[in-house]
Amino acid sequence: MAAEGEASGADTAGRTAPGGVAESIRRRLGECTPAERKVARVLLAAYPSAGFETVARVAERAGVSAPTVIRFAHRLGYRGFPDFQRALRDELEQREASPVALYTATGFAERGGSPAAELLESSVASLTAALRATCAALPPEDLQGAVDLLADPRRRVLLTGGRFSGLHARYLGLHLVQIRDDVELLPEGAVERTAALARGGRRDVLAVFDFRRYEPALLEPARLVAGRGGKVVLVTDGWLSPISAVADVVLPCQAPATTPYDSLVPALAVTEAVVTGVLGALGEAAQEHMRRGEDTARTLGLY
Repeated sequence: MAAEGEASGADTAGRTAPGGVAESIRRRLGECTPAERKVARVLLAAYPSAGFETVARVAERAGVSAPTVIRFAHRLGYRGFPDFQRALRDELEQREASPVALYTATGFAERGGSPAAELLESSVASLTAALRATCAALPPEDLQGAVDLLADPRRRVLLTGGRFSGLHARYLGLHLVQIRDDVELLPEGAVERTAALARGGRRDVLAVFDFRRYEPALLEPARLVAGRGGKVVLVTDGWLSPISAVADVVLPCQAPATTPYDSLVPALAVTEAVVTGVLGALGEAAQEHMRRGEDTARTLGLY
């Protein structure tokens, strides 16, 4: 984590650190003046493209002076607005990194094959570091916000994810259906997905999993739910999916790349923490729901 008084979005080398510029802005909002908060909202509303506009244009859109924009960049720990924009460019490179690019960037090609014992040791070390970084950077109030929304029996819970992260959405959904009603994994088919979303409204909460090389097809359902007054819970990586701009709760998972593939273990750990929280929040109602499910399964000969 960043040292006291140091922006979490930039490290000492001037490169974007996991957690990203958007996350740095979110974390510093409470320290900002009212005018600086206007700048922050403009930058987050059209992130990251708004950050590449001129100081004058950002100031105009925020309704503040140009010096306020520069002071805001200083607030985040950057030397000025050009330094802020360099951090954004660096972050974009990392956000769009493919497994092919990471194969070279992580030095995986040079390391070659590792003996099984060495592979196990390095895996434990990297995964432990990722889990610790995720837990350290995840504010308890954000985790509680996700639990509160997903445990609210008045809400319909919808879940979706990407090519790989969709497995996490299904995993969360399989737990939630055992402990509460009105849980639905968004279908993949266009007709079925449209029907599920068409009957939504303010009582919906969409839990969406989206990780770098973010999938555009996940953004529109999130915008739709948010636009109707529903709630969006986003589980993403440290660089933040574009969905973070409309999400009510963002749960970032830190997984520095050590191989061509980003680890989803931290996201699984966060998912299980959410499940445990929802189970605790529902209490006896969850226990009774589980009991009915077990009884039904035995009647059907499934267990």
